[in-house]
Amino acid sequence: MEMIRAKWVEGKFLCVGLDSDVEKITKAVNRDSRAKRVVKFNWDIIQATKDLVCAYKPNSAFYEAHGSEGMEILRETVRFINDIAPDVPVIADCKRGDIENTNQGYAEFVFDHLGADAVTVSPYLGIGALKPFLERKDKGIFIICRTSNPEAAEFQDLCVDNPAFAVDTRQLPACEAAYRCRPSIRLFEHVAWRVTTRWNANQNCCLVFGATNPEQLKAGRAIVGDMPILLPGIGAQGAEVEATVNAGKDSKGTGIIINAARSVIFASSGPDYAEAARKEAQRLHDEIRKFLHPEKGTA
Repeated sequence: MEMIRAKWVEGKFLCVGLDSDVEKITKAVNRDSRAKRVVKFNWDIIQATKDLVCAYKPNSAFYEAHGSEGMEILRETVRFINDIAPDVPVIADCKRGDIENTNQGYAEFVFDHLGADAVTVSPYLGIGALKPFLERKDKGIFIICRTSNPEAAEFQDLCVDNPAFAVDTRQLPACEAAYRCRPSIRLFEHVAWRVTTRWNANQNCCLVFGATNPEQLKAGRAIVGDMPILLPGIGAQGAEVEATVNAGKDSKGTGIIINAARSVIFASSGPDYAEAARKEAQRLHDEIRKFLHPEKGTA
């Protein structure tokens, strides 16, 4: 994900989630159709924030709900980002995961039809099923590892036998030792390990961790080393920026993509919605930088 790394060099770590629920869009966006309202809203949010972000993440559910019209809105949104902010990557939040031939169609839709730079996927069916995504060397594959929803622990925190357990880990690299030193591990930790050691042959894998669980995030970071991590949960879901940054940053003081959606795009329900979105994005940008690189300030 060279585009993301280039944004880190610029000091940008905020991802704005374009979860553009038409029912929540301010009535100040007055257009003669639902589609035109969403498009206008997205355009204004993107225009207002494009110089502050490291990525945009449209969640496909808010577009799929409107059928073919919604898919056209999504495609138009991605094209708009590509036109006015070509250096800002688009992460299609689709959470795809199926058998290989089905995923082939998903990959073609996300990358070739929509024009997205990255996608979120589920690891549950294993590496073979994700082959159509992983083989896209020029695309970012964000694999769900530990999510932010309250029910995540039901499966993701289950303890399982560690197939790579080693009694003596003193000669191992720190990331490997963090995994191998325990006879049992949590399922999400096993996912992190497999992605890091088996799935990342093309160096295009990234992980998704919920920002609401800094302990799990810290455990995951210890295993994956400097792999990029997408962190939803800041803002409306209540995660704290300081705890997220401290738990998620890599050895270089980067490595994180902190996503905020509703708290940014719906910062105001009035005609100043775009200005309010920029103000909240600026606040988050400054706060992330303050905790990530306190010696550099927020400029």
